[in-house]
Amino acid sequence: MDHPVLDPSRLAMLRALGLPVAYVRRSLLSPQALAGLLPELPGLAVEAGAQAARAPVPTPPQTRAQALSPAPDSRPPKAMPTMPVEPQPRVVRPPLTGPRADQIAALDMDGLRAFTHDCRACKLGGLRHQAVFGVGHAQAQVMVVGEAPGAEEDRLGEPFVGAAGKLLDNMLRSVGLARSGDDPARTVFIANVIKCRPPGNRNPEVDEIAQCEPILKRQIELVRPRLLLALGRFAAQTMTGSQEPIGRLRQRVFDYQGIPVVVSYHPAYLLRSPLEKSKAWADLCFAQDTLASHRQAPVTTAS
Repeated sequence: MDHPVLDPSRLAMLRALGLPVAYVRRSLLSPQALAGLLPELPGLAVEAGAQAARAPVPTPPQTRAQALSPAPDSRPPKAMPTMPVEPQPRVVRPPLTGPRADQIAALDMDGLRAFTHDCRACKLGGLRHQAVFGVGHAQAQVMVVGEAPGAEEDRLGEPFVGAAGKLLDNMLRSVGLARSGDDPARTVFIANVIKCRPPGNRNPEVDEIAQCEPILKRQIELVRPRLLLALGRFAAQTMTGSQEPIGRLRQRVFDYQGIPVVVSYHPAYLLRSPLEKSKAWADLCFAQDTLASHRQAPVTTAS
Protein backbone atom coordinates (compact mmCIF):
# COMPACT_ATOMS: atom_id res chain seq x y z
CA MET A 1 0.00 0.00 0.00
CA ASP A 2 1.32 3.43 -0.91
CA HIS A 3 1.51 5.98 1.91
CA PRO A 4 1.79 9.77 1.46
CA VAL A 5 5.12 11.31 2.38
CA LEU A 6 4.83 13.23 5.66
CA ASP A 7 5.87 16.75 4.81
CA PRO A 8 5.55 19.64 7.33
CA SER A 9 2.02 20.44 6.13
CA ARG A 10 0.77 16.93 6.71
CA LEU A 11 2.48 16.71 10.09
CA ALA A 12 0.63 19.89 11.05
CA MET A 13 -2.56 18.25 9.86
CA LEU A 14 -1.97 15.33 12.23
CA ARG A 15 -1.47 17.73 15.15
CA ALA A 16 -4.65 19.65 14.23
CA LEU A 17 -6.61 16.41 14.37
CA GLY A 18 -5.10 15.54 17.75
CA LEU A 19 -3.16 12.56 16.41
CA PRO A 20 0.23 12.15 18.14
CA VAL A 21 3.19 11.12 16.00
CA ALA A 22 5.18 8.53 17.93
CA TYR A 23 6.45 6.09 15.30
CA VAL A 24 7.02 6.57 11.60
CA ARG A 25 9.25 5.19 8.89
CA ARG A 26 12.12 7.42 7.92
CA SER A 27 11.26 6.79 4.25
CA LEU A 28 7.85 8.44 4.76
CA LEU A 29 9.35 11.69 6.08
CA SER A 30 10.49 14.48 3.82
CA PRO A 31 13.90 15.94 4.79
CA GLN A 32 12.25 19.15 6.01
CA ALA A 33 9.75 17.25 8.14
CA LEU A 34 12.45 14.99 9.59
CA ALA A 35 14.61 17.98 10.53
CA GLY A 36 11.71 19.71 12.22
CA LEU A 37 10.22 16.67 13.90
CA LEU A 38 13.21 15.10 15.64
CA PRO A 39 14.02 18.12 17.87
CA GLU A 40 10.36 18.39 18.81
CA LEU A 41 10.02 14.72 19.74
CA PRO A 42 13.44 13.49 20.91
CA GLY A 43 11.95 10.13 21.86
CA LEU A 44 10.50 9.53 18.40
CA ALA A 45 11.16 6.05 17.07
CA VAL A 46 12.13 6.31 13.41
CA GLU A 47 12.44 3.10 11.43
CA ALA A 48 15.44 3.15 9.07
CA GLY A 49 13.63 0.95 6.59
CA ALA A 50 12.04 -2.39 6.03
CA GLN A 51 15.48 -4.08 6.01
CA ALA A 52 16.50 -2.86 9.49
CA ALA A 53 18.48 -5.53 11.31
CA ARG A 54 16.71 -7.20 14.17
CA ALA A 55 18.35 -9.38 16.81
CA PRO A 56 17.28 -13.04 16.57
CA VAL A 57 14.91 -14.19 19.29
CA PRO A 58 16.19 -17.38 20.98
CA THR A 59 13.88 -20.37 20.82
CA PRO A 60 13.15 -21.85 24.28
CA PRO A 61 13.91 -25.58 24.69
CA GLN A 62 10.97 -27.93 24.35
CA THR A 63 9.71 -29.93 27.30
CA ARG A 64 9.15 -33.68 26.97
CA ALA A 65 5.39 -33.15 26.89
CA GLN A 66 5.71 -30.61 24.09
CA ALA A 67 8.02 -32.90 22.14
CA LEU A 68 5.53 -35.80 22.36
CA SER A 69 2.50 -33.66 21.51
CA PRO A 70 1.21 -33.96 17.94
CA ALA A 71 2.08 -31.08 15.67
CA PRO A 72 -0.70 -28.57 15.21
CA ASP A 73 -2.72 -28.78 12.03
CA SER A 74 -1.00 -26.41 9.61
CA ARG A 75 -3.64 -26.75 6.94
CA PRO A 76 -5.46 -23.49 6.18
CA PRO A 77 -9.02 -23.33 7.46
CA LYS A 78 -11.77 -24.05 5.01
CA ALA A 79 -13.00 -20.92 3.37
CA MET A 80 -16.52 -19.95 4.35
CA PRO A 81 -18.85 -19.29 1.45
CA THR A 82 -19.29 -15.59 0.85
CA MET A 83 -22.49 -13.91 -0.15
CA PRO A 84 -22.27 -11.58 -3.13
CA VAL A 85 -22.50 -7.92 -2.18
CA GLU A 86 -25.05 -6.06 -4.22
CA PRO A 87 -24.03 -2.53 -5.16
CA GLN A 88 -26.08 0.23 -3.61
CA PRO A 89 -28.43 1.88 -6.10
CA ARG A 90 -27.60 5.35 -7.31
CA VAL A 91 -30.04 8.03 -6.26
CA VAL A 92 -31.86 9.39 -9.29
CA ARG A 93 -33.41 12.79 -8.66
CA PRO A 94 -35.70 14.67 -11.01
CA PRO A 95 -34.12 17.63 -12.80
CA LEU A 96 -34.22 20.89 -10.89
CA THR A 97 -36.68 22.66 -13.15
CA GLY A 98 -39.73 24.85 -12.77
CA PRO A 99 -40.39 28.55 -12.13
CA ARG A 100 -38.70 28.56 -8.72
CA ALA A 101 -35.57 26.82 -10.01
CA ASP A 102 -35.46 29.19 -12.97
CA GLN A 103 -35.72 32.17 -10.61
CA ILE A 104 -32.86 30.85 -8.46
CA ALA A 105 -30.69 30.13 -11.50
CA ALA A 106 -30.84 33.81 -12.49
CA LEU A 107 -29.66 35.22 -9.14
CA ASP A 108 -26.19 36.51 -8.28
CA MET A 109 -24.63 35.77 -4.88
CA ASP A 110 -26.19 38.73 -3.07
CA GLY A 111 -29.57 38.03 -4.60
CA LEU A 112 -29.30 34.34 -3.72
CA ARG A 113 -28.43 35.20 -0.12
CA ALA A 114 -31.48 37.47 0.20
CA PHE A 115 -33.68 34.85 -1.46
CA THR A 116 -32.49 32.20 1.01
CA HIS A 117 -33.12 34.37 4.06
CA ASP A 118 -36.67 35.12 2.83
CA CYS A 119 -37.44 31.53 1.79
CA ARG A 120 -40.53 29.87 3.28
CA ALA A 121 -40.90 27.15 0.64
CA CYS A 122 -41.07 24.32 3.21
CA LYS A 123 -42.06 24.00 6.85
CA LEU A 124 -38.47 24.52 8.03
CA GLY A 125 -38.79 28.18 7.04
CA GLY A 126 -41.38 28.69 9.75
CA LEU A 127 -39.44 26.82 12.44
CA ARG A 128 -35.97 28.29 12.10
CA HIS A 129 -34.44 31.27 13.86
CA GLN A 130 -32.63 32.27 10.66
CA ALA A 131 -31.39 30.68 7.45
CA VAL A 132 -27.72 29.68 7.28
CA PHE A 133 -26.58 30.66 3.80
CA GLY A 134 -22.82 30.12 3.91
CA VAL A 135 -19.53 31.86 4.59
CA GLY A 136 -16.17 32.32 2.89
CA HIS A 137 -14.68 33.54 -0.37
CA ALA A 138 -17.14 33.83 -3.24
CA GLN A 139 -14.53 32.49 -5.71
CA ALA A 140 -12.90 29.90 -3.44
CA GLN A 141 -11.00 27.03 -5.04
CA VAL A 142 -12.28 24.66 -2.32
CA MET A 143 -15.93 24.53 -1.29
CA VAL A 144 -16.87 22.62 1.86
CA VAL A 145 -20.40 21.19 1.89
CA GLY A 146 -21.95 20.19 5.22
CA GLU A 147 -25.30 18.70 6.09
CA ALA A 148 -27.72 21.01 7.93
CA PRO A 149 -27.50 23.72 10.61
CA GLY A 150 -27.58 22.76 14.28
CA ALA A 151 -28.84 24.86 17.16
CA GLU A 152 -25.73 27.07 17.33
CA GLU A 153 -25.65 27.57 13.57
CA ASP A 154 -29.33 28.51 13.62
CA ARG A 155 -28.66 31.04 16.37
CA LEU A 156 -25.52 32.59 14.82
CA GLY A 157 -26.38 32.23 11.13
CA GLU A 158 -23.04 30.62 10.20
CA PRO A 159 -22.22 27.00 9.32
CA PHE A 160 -19.84 24.88 11.40
CA VAL A 161 -19.62 26.72 14.72
CA GLY A 162 -19.01 25.40 18.23
CA ALA A 163 -16.66 22.50 18.91
CA ALA A 164 -17.19 20.95 15.48
CA GLY A 165 -16.47 24.29 13.85
CA LYS A 166 -13.23 24.69 15.81
CA LEU A 167 -12.10 21.25 14.70
CA LEU A 168 -12.91 22.10 11.08
CA ASP A 169 -10.99 25.38 11.37
CA ASN A 170 -7.97 23.49 12.75
CA MET A 171 -8.16 20.97 9.93
CA LEU A 172 -8.35 23.72 7.32
CA ARG A 173 -5.56 25.71 8.96
CA SER A 174 -3.25 22.70 8.89
CA VAL A 175 -3.41 22.68 5.09
CA GLY A 176 -3.15 26.45 4.71
CA LEU A 177 -6.87 27.18 4.38
CA ALA A 178 -9.33 29.30 6.36
CA ARG A 179 -12.98 30.28 6.30
CA SER A 180 -12.21 33.99 5.92
CA GLY A 181 -9.66 35.90 3.88
CA ASP A 182 -9.00 37.65 0.58
CA ASP A 183 -7.11 34.91 -1.29
CA PRO A 184 -9.42 32.45 -3.10
CA ALA A 185 -6.63 29.86 -3.12
CA ARG A 186 -6.43 29.93 0.69
CA THR A 187 -10.00 30.74 1.70
CA VAL A 188 -12.78 28.18 1.41
CA PHE A 189 -16.48 28.70 0.93
CA ILE A 190 -18.61 26.72 3.40
CA ALA A 191 -22.28 25.89 2.88
CA ASN A 192 -24.78 23.25 3.96
CA VAL A 193 -27.08 21.17 1.79
CA ILE A 194 -30.02 22.32 3.96
CA LYS A 195 -30.16 25.99 4.88
CA CYS A 196 -32.58 25.81 7.83
CA ARG A 197 -32.28 23.71 10.97
CA PRO A 198 -34.48 20.60 11.04
CA PRO A 199 -36.18 20.38 14.47
CA GLY A 200 -34.30 18.15 16.87
CA ASN A 201 -31.48 17.87 14.31
CA ARG A 202 -33.45 15.15 12.52
CA ASN A 203 -32.62 14.10 8.97
CA PRO A 204 -34.09 16.39 6.30
CA GLU A 205 -37.20 15.20 4.50
CA VAL A 206 -37.53 14.76 0.75
CA ASP A 207 -39.54 17.94 0.16
CA GLU A 208 -37.07 19.97 2.24
CA ILE A 209 -34.16 18.70 0.16
CA ALA A 210 -36.07 19.49 -3.02
CA GLN A 211 -36.49 23.13 -1.97
CA CYS A 212 -32.88 23.63 -0.82
CA GLU A 213 -31.02 21.74 -3.54
CA PRO A 214 -31.48 24.44 -6.23
CA ILE A 215 -29.94 26.97 -3.82
CA LEU A 216 -26.86 24.80 -3.24
CA LYS A 217 -26.59 24.13 -6.97
CA ARG A 218 -26.61 27.87 -7.67
CA GLN A 219 -24.02 28.49 -4.93
CA ILE A 220 -21.69 25.99 -6.61
CA GLU A 221 -22.30 27.61 -10.01
CA LEU A 222 -21.41 31.04 -8.63
CA VAL A 223 -18.37 29.99 -6.60
CA ARG A 224 -17.07 27.66 -9.34
CA PRO A 225 -14.69 25.76 -7.02
CA ARG A 226 -12.02 23.38 -8.24
CA LEU A 227 -12.85 20.89 -5.48
CA LEU A 228 -15.94 20.03 -3.45
CA LEU A 229 -15.32 18.51 0.00
CA ALA A 230 -18.50 16.89 1.34
CA LEU A 231 -18.49 16.27 5.11
CA GLY A 232 -20.95 13.83 6.65
CA ARG A 233 -23.08 10.98 5.34
CA PHE A 234 -26.01 13.08 4.17
CA ALA A 235 -23.81 15.65 2.40
CA ALA A 236 -21.70 12.91 0.82
CA GLN A 237 -24.72 11.04 -0.49
CA THR A 238 -26.27 14.25 -1.80
CA MET A 239 -23.14 15.33 -3.67
CA THR A 240 -22.32 11.88 -5.07
CA GLY A 241 -25.84 10.64 -5.75
CA SER A 242 -24.99 7.38 -3.97
CA GLN A 243 -26.62 5.64 -1.02
CA GLU A 244 -23.38 3.97 0.04
CA PRO A 245 -21.97 4.74 3.51
CA ILE A 246 -19.02 7.09 3.90
CA GLY A 247 -16.67 4.17 4.49
CA ARG A 248 -17.23 3.13 0.88
CA LEU A 249 -17.33 6.65 -0.58
CA ARG A 250 -14.14 8.05 0.91
CA GLN A 251 -10.80 7.90 -0.92
CA ARG A 252 -12.65 8.11 -4.24
CA VAL A 253 -13.17 11.02 -6.62
CA PHE A 254 -16.71 11.70 -7.78
CA ASP A 255 -17.98 14.23 -10.29
CA TYR A 256 -20.51 16.99 -9.71
CA GLN A 257 -21.13 18.69 -13.04
CA GLY A 258 -17.44 18.72 -13.93
CA ILE A 259 -16.12 19.42 -10.41
CA PRO A 260 -14.28 16.68 -8.46
CA VAL A 261 -15.94 15.67 -5.19
CA VAL A 262 -14.12 14.11 -2.22
CA VAL A 263 -15.99 12.99 0.90
CA SER A 264 -15.02 12.54 4.55
CA TYR A 265 -16.48 12.39 8.03
CA HIS A 266 -18.29 15.31 9.65
CA PRO A 267 -16.27 17.06 12.40
CA ALA A 268 -19.09 16.43 14.88
CA TYR A 269 -18.73 12.70 14.22
CA LEU A 270 -14.96 12.92 14.70
CA LEU A 271 -15.52 14.48 18.12
CA ARG A 272 -17.69 11.50 19.07
CA SER A 273 -15.37 8.96 17.42
CA PRO A 274 -11.78 10.21 17.84
CA LEU A 275 -10.32 6.95 16.52
CA GLU A 276 -11.65 7.91 13.08
CA LYS A 277 -9.51 11.06 12.99
CA SER A 278 -6.70 9.19 11.26
CA LYS A 279 -9.09 8.41 8.40
CA ALA A 280 -10.11 12.06 8.21
CA TRP A 281 -6.42 13.00 7.97
CA ALA A 282 -5.98 10.54 5.10
CA ASP A 283 -9.02 12.10 3.42
CA LEU A 284 -7.52 15.59 3.73
CA CYS A 285 -4.30 14.32 2.14
CA PHE A 286 -6.37 12.75 -0.62
CA ALA A 287 -8.29 16.01 -1.12
CA GLN A 288 -5.01 17.96 -1.36
CA ASP A 289 -3.67 15.56 -3.97
CA THR A 290 -6.94 15.67 -5.92
CA LEU A 291 -6.94 19.47 -5.92
CA ALA A 292 -3.32 19.57 -7.09
CA SER A 293 -4.07 17.21 -9.96
CA HIS A 294 -7.06 19.30 -11.07
CA ARG A 295 -5.57 22.74 -10.45
CA GLN A 296 -4.49 23.13 -14.06
CA ALA A 297 -7.67 21.63 -15.48
CA PRO A 298 -10.31 23.98 -16.94
CA VAL A 299 -13.24 24.68 -14.66
CA THR A 300 -16.55 23.43 -16.03
CA THR A 301 -19.56 25.58 -15.23
CA ALA A 302 -22.42 23.54 -13.80
CA SER A 303 -25.54 23.41 -15.90
